[in-house]
Amino acid sequence: MCTVPVLNRICRESYNPPLAVYEILKRRGMDLVTVTDHDSIDAVEPLRSHPDFFLSEEVTCYTPSGTELHMAVYDIQERHHTELERRRFDLMSLIAYLNEQQLFFGINHVFSSLTGSRTHGDFALFNDHFPAFETLNGQMPAFCNQRAALLAERLGKPATGGSDAHTLAALGSTYTEVPGARTKSEFLDGLRRGQSRVHGESGEYWKLTRAVLSIGRALMRDKAWTVMLAPLLAAVPAITLATWLNDLAFGAKWSGRLGLQVPAPVRAPRWMGEPGGGEATP
Repeated sequence: MCTVPVLNRICRESYNPPLAVYEILKRRGMDLVTVTDHDSIDAVEPLRSHPDFFLSEEVTCYTPSGTELHMAVYDIQERHHTELERRRFDLMSLIAYLNEQQLFFGINHVFSSLTGSRTHGDFALFNDHFPAFETLNGQMPAFCNQRAALLAERLGKPATGGSDAHTLAALGSTYTEVPGARTKSEFLDGLRRGQSRVHGESGEYWKLTRAVLSIGRALMRDKAWTVMLAPLLAAVPAITLATWLNDLAFGAKWSGRLGLQVPAPVRAPRWMGEPGGGEATP
């Protein structure tokens, strides 16, 4: 479901039929397909029979400092989903479970304001406990993706990339490759060994705006009475512009505080021993 207050009572984040997602991704050249829905595994039933599909999940969880993050967990079973949901409010317990189950996971859109405030301690936690960083997100500004890639390179973290597509149009426009991998097992092993490469496009303002408008039209097809909300769609470009600019400001602030420049300087991350590192900053 949508996480925006009020809208979360009536609107979903995506109206894509799972089979359509799979078929489009295959036509666009994907050898393997996974779906990382927010805190949901509802896509598994229509797709479980495909040998080149594996189930994943984007888990909304919370750090010890109270900040929110999105974690991608790959190749899970239904039993794992139950534990992910149970433990997501206790991040260290969740990470311990993932390591115990030998599940591969990573931090998503690390320089996005989407999940709210961040602390210096959060970045230290990402360094210490997260095996992988998403460095190319198909909905995030190129600036934020570039800074995530610099941070992952500095910390020696494997890179992942994905379209973050909430509409069919953007599917497969951004993806992760492991050269030489022929099976799901070889692909995931390659990720763990840091052999991944990310390809495709970053987000852009008009791409985000078109996606939000498309979801709004899908809502009206799904619930006919919501057509009375159609005049609100006129506000979407302004809302997405504010979101876009906020992401850029957030990415600039935190990449600056961490000393991420182009090219990245060779030095220890600034959060190490930095005064005031425990305070959340919006």
